[in-house]
Amino acid sequence: MIQRVGQTSGFDEAALVAQAQRGDVEAFTELVNRYEGGIFRLARHITQNPEDAEDVLQETFLKAYEHLEDFQGNSKFYTWLVRIAVNQSLMKLRKRKSDASVSLDEPFDTGEENLAREIAVWDPNPELLYSREEIRAILEKAVESLPPAFRAVFALRDIEELSTEETAAVLNLSVPAVKSRLLRARLRLREKLTRYFKRKGEDLFDYL
Repeated sequence: MIQRVGQTSGFDEAALVAQAQRGDVEAFTELVNRYEGGIFRLARHITQNPEDAEDVLQETFLKAYEHLEDFQGNSKFYTWLVRIAVNQSLMKLRKRKSDASVSLDEPFDTGEENLAREIAVWDPNPELLYSREEIRAILEKAVESLPPAFRAVFALRDIEELSTEETAAVLNLSVPAVKSRLLRARLRLREKLTRYFKRKGEDLFDYL
């Protein structure tokens, strides 16, 4: 289980934010040091490109610094940063005109009764066939294959471990919409991984 960013004992986010808002650059630098890893990881999952993720990281903290006075403390500072990073990541995708035609704002059917499907059992156990590094690479590539709308929700909920309510606030979605997109993302991943692990002895990445 990935540890939630900002839950380390002795780290007083609110105090650092208050100092940074009073012009303490060192306090803001400490916030950057604390959260840059999580922001970069999130941006890389959404943009699927390390160079774009680096740009998003820089743009996120620049915008956060420029608009520190706008942060009212109604949410965690990290949640506020995540929202900036998601917006910047989606802008990168739109500029690339890739599969970013799926908008996070488009209407979405939240009815889950249409999502039932048969998923094959992974047999034999993947850990008996592949190394931990191979499984990690397979998982990362499968996540990258998700449409942006699903990938953003999956990254926030299952990678960054934000709550459903926090994810909904960051993406400006309803809680039912977040739950629906997360379920669809998990089902798509399950389908892809099922296909990989049922083809023993073949090149897994041919099936992405």
